[in-house]
Amino acid sequence: MREFQLYGLGNALVDIFIELSDEEFAVLGYPRGSTQLISLDEQTALLKRFEGRDMRLVSGGSVANSIVAFAQLGGQAAFLGCVGDDRYGLFYQTEFEELGIDIGNPVLVGQSTGTCLCLITPDAERTMCTCLGVSSHLAAQHVDERRLKNADWIFLEGYTLANPQTGQGAIREALRLARRHNVRVAFTCSDVFVVDQFGDAFRETLAQTDLLFCNAVEACAVTGAPSAEKAFAALASKVPAALVTDGPRGAYVRYAGIETHVPAYPCQPVDLTGAGDMLAGAFLYGITQGIAPDRAARAACYLAMKVICQVGARLHHGTRLFWDECLASL
Repeated sequence: MREFQLYGLGNALVDIFIELSDEEFAVLGYPRGSTQLISLDEQTALLKRFEGRDMRLVSGGSVANSIVAFAQLGGQAAFLGCVGDDRYGLFYQTEFEELGIDIGNPVLVGQSTGTCLCLITPDAERTMCTCLGVSSHLAAQHVDERRLKNADWIFLEGYTLANPQTGQGAIREALRLARRHNVRVAFTCSDVFVVDQFGDAFRETLAQTDLLFCNAVEACAVTGAPSAEKAFAALASKVPAALVTDGPRGAYVRYAGIETHVPAYPCQPVDLTGAGDMLAGAFLYGITQGIAPDRAARAACYLAMKVICQVGARLHHGTRLFWDECLASL
């Protein structure tokens, strides 16, 4: 039995949540629901603009959020990402250690930790202003073979491909070692811009992937299909297993010989941040525990519903309780 069931690789970011009115958001000029990559100076100016407002910090990043969910459910997890030796980096490392996640030694001296300012509007949409900081320095030399070879799965973050000089090398090295040590590969698209702007690197990674996570828009971009259902069908020729989310219309799942659609749980969303991250982490937990893919996906959808009924990308209480509650009802 290997030490870790799941080893995540991705951007280590501290999420900073701020709730804004439509009027406050409009003057910023960002497309609603978008992800903006901005400079450290821009991020500093934004944070200064909202100084004195209620801000909540949570250590995150897309795959990092999934790793947290996996660990909260009881899985043995590790994570690879880079933080700086500033207050955000210390916060990040401490929180992961408290969650029982092996984070190795991620601190790069003299660097600024990446931050993601999540602007939440009354429609529950979130617009993310991301300053990658030192998280973008994650490169091939940081990939830890000792931990990777002791994992059942590695989970790769699509956002990492947006750094051609560093992140793409880290993913190639992780894939090389995964093949060497018979570690299964899960991969999340992260955002449609990754598919659109870094298509060659994306397809190179997809060709070595065992399980792909994506939403409907991303799946359509990958396949050229016009709908989530058709994109899901088209993915069968590109990757052995896939989970395609389609918002309130549920998710399509293909894994271990089972192919199905699972409905979403109806709710009134408060903040859509992290729904996909939670779903991926919970589904990976389910299949590593031998739970049937359709049941694992249904329970993962339940946890995703719980996430979007609150502010923030992570459940801080009750994750395992909700999981057990859902499985017992199926």
